[in-house]
Amino acid sequence: MAESIKPLSAFTGFGIELEYMIVDRGTLAVRPLAERLLLDASGEVRNEIGHGDIAWSNELVSHVIELKTNGPARSLHGLAERFHRNVIAINEALAGEDARLLPTATHPLFDPATETRLWPHGQNRVYKAYDRIFGCRGHGWSNLQSMHINLPFANEDEFRRLHAAIRVVLPLIPALSASSPLEQGRPAPWIDGRLRYYRDNQKRIPSISGPVIPEPVEGMADYHQRILEPMYREVAPWDPDGELQDDWLNSRAAIARFERQTIEIRIIDLQECPAADLAIAELIVAQVRAFYEAGPASYQQQQAMSTNTLAELLWTAAREGERAMIEGRELEALFGLKRAQSLGEYWQNQAALLPGLSASSRGLLVRMLERGPLGRAILTRTGS
Repeated sequence: MAESIKPLSAFTGFGIELEYMIVDRGTLAVRPLAERLLLDASGEVRNEIGHGDIAWSNELVSHVIELKTNGPARSLHGLAERFHRNVIAINEALAGEDARLLPTATHPLFDPATETRLWPHGQNRVYKAYDRIFGCRGHGWSNLQSMHINLPFANEDEFRRLHAAIRVVLPLIPALSASSPLEQGRPAPWIDGRLRYYRDNQKRIPSISGPVIPEPVEGMADYHQRILEPMYREVAPWDPDGELQDDWLNSRAAIARFERQTIEIRIIDLQECPAADLAIAELIVAQVRAFYEAGPASYQQQQAMSTNTLAELLWTAAREGERAMIEGRELEALFGLKRAQSLGEYWQNQAALLPGLSASSRGLLVRMLERGPLGRAILTRTGS
């Protein structure tokens, strides 16, 4: 009998996923070339190809490629260089097609109505189901590049504490990572325009994303009862073949992935380079760990925090970035503040104080936080 793999404890392993557009080198128009990067030794197109400790995989559309850790990484330190080497390798592979990767969370000129090409291989039956139900030729589906962070849990207690900690950190993220301020050649309404679509693109079946901020749960069984089962019931009439009856259907800002015993944070905009992505990942993980260890607020305080209040802060941060305010008695108490504070100031303080950041990431974060999120820098550079 094969020996079962022991689940990783919280913060002993990390999964990182980075999504990139494939574009023309000269015009930056999207190029549906992902299948050229996903050929095995026999020339067959695969959904995923391993390249040592980094894997390349497909996404919903043929003009996006995902790079991810090939299994859990024991540390976030040093991952930026590994991802960067793979970015270089992909750009070299695409050079013959006069194409390259484009970072940031949304393409600033892309027209999804005319340029979307769904992935036609492998698990495309799932993508066809999504397209049939929601229509995937929109910014929230085909122009939506993000970083995902997977954090493991080994048992019920770790799941409960990790879910509570992630839940209260989620609203802070757009002020740190927003990089999607442009849409089809014009400024978007939000500095994190990607999240506006993330919020709205599945409203036909409201339970799939819910309030986006996950509801508080008391354990795995409660999670299934409160979050997954209503979602499965509501999608069933639209999904007669059961293609979507899985925990990845959940589109909240963080979702439990029970088959690999992780919680996946999904709302982090992609940055301008892997070094910036991994610096943000280190800071978010350090902030989650602080709450997991009940530093800023107890588990009971975290669980008692209103989902609607957290969601309102998330959307304010997505609109205003680092200028959004943590204000009001409940929020100030949750984050250990004696007065109202902007999210920019809060993150600057946390980047200086939280333990566990690599020296290179801490130095990069200082510059990034002084500048503001990448979306702010883009708007400053492009003007009105």
